[in-house]
Amino acid sequence: MKIVIIPGLTLREVTNDDLARIQEVAGHNAQIVVSDAEDAINHVEDAEVILGFVPKPLFQATRKLRWVQSISAGVDIFFYPEFVESDVVLTSEKGLVGEHLADHAFGLLLMLTRQLATALRHGADGWNHRPEMRYQEIELTGLTLGIFGFGGTGRAMAKRGVAFGMNCIALDRDPVELGNGVDEAWDSSRFSDLLAASDVLSICCPLTNETRNVFDADAFRKMKDSAFLVNVTRGEVMEEDALVTALQTDQIRGAALDVAPREPLPADSPLWSMSNVVMTPHTAGASQFRAERNMERFIRNLQRFLADEPLEGAVDKHLGY
Repeated sequence: MKIVIIPGLTLREVTNDDLARIQEVAGHNAQIVVSDAEDAINHVEDAEVILGFVPKPLFQATRKLRWVQSISAGVDIFFYPEFVESDVVLTSEKGLVGEHLADHAFGLLLMLTRQLATALRHGADGWNHRPEMRYQEIELTGLTLGIFGFGGTGRAMAKRGVAFGMNCIALDRDPVELGNGVDEAWDSSRFSDLLAASDVLSICCPLTNETRNVFDADAFRKMKDSAFLVNVTRGEVMEEDALVTALQTDQIRGAALDVAPREPLPADSPLWSMSNVVMTPHTAGASQFRAERNMERFIRNLQRFLADEPLEGAVDKHLGY
């Protein structure tokens, strides 16, 4: 067996201890290669397993590939026809990144609800703006947190929402296990109900053909004009012009975003200059635990792969998650 590991932004290095544990599971005869993205094409022809990203040119260079584990939770990079229609199994980090994404989401949300972003913008002059800032501040207790997609990130959002005294409701296209303060998960037919009920609406879904641009002009019209939109997962779920219009015309109160419909978002986008928007440049995915969690899953999955058992974090390539 040959295993190729391709480090990247979310898996910056592979330690000697990691390699030793992989070798122990794979067997002493297994070949393990760690390669950067540029040189990987020279190593994958006879690889059966890859840990990393596999763009189309790299996939076309493989002959024996059977399983790929992505080093990200979002896997839309893999959805070119050749890979989707192949027999190669795809697994990912899904379910492992929710905790730090939810930390970031609530950090951004509090920048709006507690006027922290405004205070930072004013600096020392903030003392002259205290009355207007205090008038705008709200607490989260008793507000309804709507969660669009009740996977790992949605569950982590619900857990934090409950801690802030919020009432949590969720929507998911598939039947999901309840918990983390969510007593009922609605199906996709109740999207309009979720929009109308939410004081804070958190986008926690993957990017698929179904979710792309689902937050369009019609969706924003159905939201409360006092509602905040939070998105730390996939920006393409939001239709850009509709989002800008909704924020400019007070159809919604504000947006807390780590992702944008286009990335990098151009400097001339109105979103950068709106007082009711706070943004970070797709940095919510960082955590000191992230690489370790994915490596642990990969090693467990390698054991399962060799035993012909179902793998953790398996992706349905046709559904897109």
